Amino acid sequence: MEHSNVWKSYKEEDLKAVEALAKDYIGFISDCKTERECVTWAIAKAQEKGYTKLEDAIAEGRALKTGDKLWTHIHGKTLILIHMGLDPIETGMNILGAHIDSPRLDIKQNPLYEANDFALLDTHYYGGIKYYQWVTTPLAIHGTVVKKSGECIEVVVGEDASDPVFCVTDLLIHLASEQLEKTGKKIVEGENLDVLAGSRPLVIEKGKKEEGKSDESADKEAELSVEEKIEKLAEKEPVKAMLLKLLYEKYGIEEEDFLSAELEVVPAGPARECGFDRSMVIGYGQDDRVCSYPSLCAQLDLAQPQKTAVCLLVDKEEIGSVGATGITSRFFENTIAEVLELTGANSGIALRRCLAASSMLSSDVSAGLDPLYASVFEPKNAAYLGRGLVFNKYTGARGKSGSNDASAEYLAKIRAIMDENKVAFHTSELGRVDAGGGGTVAYILAEYGMNVIDSGVSVLSMHSPWEVSSKADIYEAYKGYKAFLQDA
Repeated sequence: MEHSNVWKSYKEEDLKAVEALAKDYIGFISDCKTERECVTWAIAKAQEKGYTKLEDAIAEGRALKTGDKLWTHIHGKTLILIHMGLDPIETGMNILGAHIDSPRLDIKQNPLYEANDFALLDTHYYGGIKYYQWVTTPLAIHGTVVKKSGECIEVVVGEDASDPVFCVTDLLIHLASEQLEKTGKKIVEGENLDVLAGSRPLVIEKGKKEEGKSDESADKEAELSVEEKIEKLAEKEPVKAMLLKLLYEKYGIEEEDFLSAELEVVPAGPARECGFDRSMVIGYGQDDRVCSYPSLCAQLDLAQPQKTAVCLLVDKEEIGSVGATGITSRFFENTIAEVLELTGANSGIALRRCLAASSMLSSDVSAGLDPLYASVFEPKNAAYLGRGLVFNKYTGARGKSGSNDASAEYLAKIRAIMDENKVAFHTSELGRVDAGGGGTVAYILAEYGMNVIDSGVSVLSMHSPWEVSSKADIYEAYKGYKAFLQDA
């Protein structure tokens, strides 16, 4: 079965729609590089479309009705949007699920140190990465610092043209003979992905130095102001002291505030069009924001649906979907129970029936066939850039381990919906049978008994700092997700 390049079928109006969506998408992934940023951005867009906070409806005891639009989140990292359908919600929902976390470097809780006149930040990588891809590339820092008072300080450094950027250094080629004999996994060690953050020492006037030496007791140390502590630190670690001085002056952050911070190190700079023909997008975090963005757009652009439509944007997929903000938490189930309560239909059995009767597209990226690495793909069952939305009947690894395997009946229904709505799509597997593998959140929601299939956009260089997707595939994903919400 051959699936042709969808660009060949586009008319002028299609091309305009492709470019308009791609432009907005590029803006989204350029501005939203953390899960918190994605949720904040999505809530603002949802409210513009008439979505209201579920917790307000709960507090008011407001009965929900057809057409109501609701949003809720947990810890600012996972978001649920609900558009109440014509059919009772207990008869099932149509769900789009995607994740908004991406591989990156996380700054540790005790990160800052000085070595050989450099200030560095210690990191712990998040998700599956090739360590060597993160060296000698401009990096930015995004995140939240929460002080003991509860004050939240948002930090974004490295994105504005006037901002400094950061980097992880690498060994010069002239001294790298031993390094180059190592395997790719060892050529750069995960523990060495420390971020270069400064090199200028804090210079204290001579009179202040002598004054600072006059009192060495622990009690007096505790009484020192933040500025005095930094000046005292400058005697032994002047570069670290300079960095702390700058952080305190700009953000009011002390070294101890790193203990309650979530700071993510990501590639600096905006996403860009790729190729002479501008047919592709290159940018950070397309796994899985290239699926979460069209999912969100499809939900927000939806007319009154027959079945209740749900868009679920989740955190922690890259590390196993664990924790309070991962899909294995009770947040989704509890949210649907709250909605059922406001429709007057809540009971344990109503919730179970609702979830079991639902249908879902688990939207995550597929590995696009790369001609430079064709040997790990099976061409008849591979995902291709430019051929539209991709469906994976199963994912997993070596014998479908860890996979949701969608039923033939459900796949036939999906095929019919896509064809009726003129959505370009094809099917794939994640590489050759014994080449490796991967998975999504599909199997987790399938545990409720609902129909779930993996779907998404083909991506080159997945999990690298800069991934590549096709504008046409993003557009077909949007069309396909909207058709699913309307017709499944």
